[in-house]
Amino acid sequence: MDITQFPSWQRLNSLACRMQGRHLRELFAEDPARAARFSVELPEFLFDFSKNLIDDEVFVNLLQLARDADLEGWRDAMLSGAPINCTEGRPVLHAALRGGLPQPVVLDGDSVDAQAAAELGRLKEFVNLLHNGAVTGCTGRRITDVVNLGVGGSHLGPAMAIEALRAYRRDDVRVHFVSNVDGAQLADTLATLDVETTLFVVSSKTFTTTETVTNARSALRWFGDLAPRAELLRQHFVAVTAKPERAIEFGMAPQRIFRFWDWVGGRFSLWSAIGLPIAIAVGFDNFRALLDGAASMDRHFRETPLEGNAPVLMALVSLWYCTFMGYPAHAILPYEQALHMLPAYLQQAEMESNGKSTTRAGEEADYATGPLIWGMLGINGQHAFYQYLHQSPEVVPADFIGSATPGHALPGHHEILLANMLAQSQALMNGVGREQVETELAAKGLAVDEIEKLAPYKVHRGNRPSNTILLRKLDPHSLGALIALYEHKIFAQGVILQIYSFDQWGVELGKGLAAALQPKLTSGDASGQDASTAGLINYYQRVTAGAAALEFAG
Repeated sequence: MDITQFPSWQRLNSLACRMQGRHLRELFAEDPARAARFSVELPEFLFDFSKNLIDDEVFVNLLQLARDADLEGWRDAMLSGAPINCTEGRPVLHAALRGGLPQPVVLDGDSVDAQAAAELGRLKEFVNLLHNGAVTGCTGRRITDVVNLGVGGSHLGPAMAIEALRAYRRDDVRVHFVSNVDGAQLADTLATLDVETTLFVVSSKTFTTTETVTNARSALRWFGDLAPRAELLRQHFVAVTAKPERAIEFGMAPQRIFRFWDWVGGRFSLWSAIGLPIAIAVGFDNFRALLDGAASMDRHFRETPLEGNAPVLMALVSLWYCTFMGYPAHAILPYEQALHMLPAYLQQAEMESNGKSTTRAGEEADYATGPLIWGMLGINGQHAFYQYLHQSPEVVPADFIGSATPGHALPGHHEILLANMLAQSQALMNGVGREQVETELAAKGLAVDEIEKLAPYKVHRGNRPSNTILLRKLDPHSLGALIALYEHKIFAQGVILQIYSFDQWGVELGKGLAAALQPKLTSGDASGQDASTAGLINYYQRVTAGAAALEFAG
């Protein structure tokens, strides 16, 4: 049944109109227990969603909408291995990679859990050998630097996690990332490395990703005549892919190929062998703790009633704003330096998943299915775009994320950091009214006419909603739980809004067009292109031809 036809949906539509006229200050004044009722405490963090424009009636109808959408049924189907990625005919089982399934799943006669455990064992063995100095290059020197070549989910997840766990990094092997096909990034990275002690991890689900394969070929050329190609690939390259046969065709040694599977989406793959750079950077035991934290959130998601289920509540609040209240964006604001890459990671995770306009019935959705995700470190954002958050006509709900325990020993810093986080969420909620502004200006000695002129510019309407996630401590376990929290939130929102969250046909479109245009840039043949693209190709040809002529003349 079309989700918009349920009474819960229609009631939420009418409640949205009513809540536009309410203020968060009033909601807190009416209910002294509001913060406690609209909070969930888990072993890893406190999730406070009380600063949202919801009341009991909204809350009840949001929960009913989740039940009308059969969220619990879809959740159980996902975790049992049903092919819920229907447009590609695949199950969605990234939870299996971390031991988060309620029972064993068998696909095509093979145990998913056994496959994941076996590959994890291979990963552990390789990482331990690397840290013990037993992995060497062609000249016999131990590997000291690892460069991950990957893009999208093969880059953002591992890079974000390593930054988040910076306090747990080992110093015997350094990890670097190259994601851009712009050769400048690869050249800059290679300039700091020694060919004899560098290992490349080529991470690509299909092993056909143009950016990654191009970088891998250039990395291979960087070694020059240090050793024959086959030896270089055996000693200095590792592949992570769901298509090992393609890695073998490239020349990779089978024992240096780590596998994950079609039932793992790229943006949900850091728990798989794609997480090899994480295990190298922080050690395998900490990587295992990351997986365990995610598995803990898996259990919470599948076992906790909807009323206290943190991922479900996050999903309901998000769709309440985006789909019913008409707020098209959502900000991710970490107050933790180590989480500086989290906004970019969550941008891919959510927008590549729920950036869809076709429902599961194949119809065009006439409602918003997901917000624009953006953000940056909160302290830096305060001096950049918070002006917009506080006084723009547009309302941007936000997630504030911090930690009760600092990741350093410098006195005084953490209290200032957390005070800013709490102050910003409080200011967005309460604002500053005209009367208070005038009182404050009068106290500063301004004349009445000056107050009249200045006061409108200093008024903050407030009523800007937010969630706050306060971690006990940012460590591998809590990071795993935090990431899985958002994964399940994205899934729940997609189910309720009746879209498929686990394909990404919009990504595939651009790849195909780029492959067709690449030879045209070389040949200069712009036939069959629209006028703009043809003009750009012609301009590129003129510039490169002119540069070549000057070089020849010189």
